[in-house]
Amino acid sequence: MRKTILLAGVLLFSVSAQAQILDIIKSTVKDKTGVDLNNPVKTNTSTSTTTTTPTKSTSTSPINLGSLTSTQISSGLKEALNLGVTEGVKKLAVTDGFFKNEAVKILMPEKLRKIDTTLRAIGLGSLADQGVKLLNRAAEDAVTEATPIFANAITSMTITDAKNILLGSNNAATTYLQGKTQSQLFTAFQPKVKASLGKVGADSVWKSIITKYNTFTGQAVTTDINEYVTTETINGVFKMVAQKESGIRDTPAMRTTSILQKVFGAQDGK
Repeated sequence: MRKTILLAGVLLFSVSAQAQILDIIKSTVKDKTGVDLNNPVKTNTSTSTTTTTPTKSTSTSPINLGSLTSTQISSGLKEALNLGVTEGVKKLAVTDGFFKNEAVKILMPEKLRKIDTTLRAIGLGSLADQGVKLLNRAAEDAVTEATPIFANAITSMTITDAKNILLGSNNAATTYLQGKTQSQLFTAFQPKVKASLGKVGADSVWKSIITKYNTFTGQAVTTDINEYVTTETINGVFKMVAQKESGIRDTPAMRTTSILQKVFGAQDGK
């Protein structure tokens, strides 16, 4: 009996000691971590998904301009435009430069298309063909007047202009040039085109064409051939510049200088 009481006492002491040790452990954990083991927090066993809010880029374009200086951007755009103008005018300012280039060929003025139809109906198709050819000859003769006007506009391009152009569409540089030079070109071209129309004989041929048409139909059709050819010549130049610009932007092989490669290489990732 005495042994039984003694054994029970030992067991009670052991349980008490263990309880005290456990209390000490719980107290220490709470002090160190703030976690109360007497009130455990239930954890969610499901997988937690963290939603990260994407950081919005402050760039207006995917083009990385970080490695380019403002001077490099400006130089690259000016060089591209100069190439477009120089090569474009050179291709147009030769015999058949307009006439055999379907992209820029000057056709019969729309308001005179009925003249073309009538002349061919009465066997004067060759006269209509000659009239169209001479309009193109006048443009080919006058187009060199564009070069100095374009050069001035390109030189005056600002750093801001250049950055906006690089970040713009495939013909952003051409659009810039058009906005800067359109009115100047028209004013400069008109007297030159008028002289060219006389030089190639287009004015007298067109006078004959319209006279014959009016006589045959009893109408009194008139048109300003000078204004028409001036406008079409300017449009032709811009088309050639746009083709060159698009080529430089889209075709690395057309970037024939280091500055063109560096500046336009930055927009290849678009």
